[in-house]
Amino acid sequence: MSVIKSTAAALAATILAAGPASAQADHAMVILHSSLGDIVVRLDAEHAPITTCNFLRYVQEGRYAGGSFFRTVVAETNDNPNPIDVIQAATTAGSDDPGLGPITLERTLDTGLRHSAGAISMARDGPDTATSSFFIVVKDTPALDFGGGRNPDGQGFAAFGSVVSGMEIIQAIHSAPAHDEQLTSPVLIGAATLATVLPTACRS
Repeated sequence: MSVIKSTAAALAATILAAGPASAQADHAMVILHSSLGDIVVRLDAEHAPITTCNFLRYVQEGRYAGGSFFRTVVAETNDNPNPIDVIQAATTAGSDDPGLGPITLERTLDTGLRHSAGAISMARDGPDTATSSFFIVVKDTPALDFGGGRNPDGQGFAAFGSVVSGMEIIQAIHSAPAHDEQLTSPVLIGAATLATVLPTACRS
């Protein structure tokens, strides 16, 4: 596992270094160290600063350590008029963890981000209720964007980055055995670590 972690960290640094300095200041790489391997996500603080900085607060405080990917939703078996393909994760306190308090919903209408395959986004009930639970999109799912029908309010969910390494792990979790969308064996998140500098938007 140590070799995998080193490789993931090196990949995160390489991808970020390839961009211009301004891009580096507005993006961050986080490594989710799961029991199936490392997943690297690139967060977009330029277009979704509230959501990105909120997620990074949980990362920096170690609140995802011991948490898990606990849910998988498969469109083909999803009993919803707007089926989706996602996996969801939470802290040790679960998906209803009040955590650090709710944040303002950054709608895809405003951010320009989309729930395409690999997107990371925040779980929520009503608008402005997201706290710590997040999900990763397995297949393009426009129903999760603003105006989409997955949530009856039509406001969509707050995408704030995308997976740059580890989609095979995401797919493995998505296809793992589950009952009523709950994974039979949740996939542990041993730790979530910031592999780059904190974005400028999150430093105040």
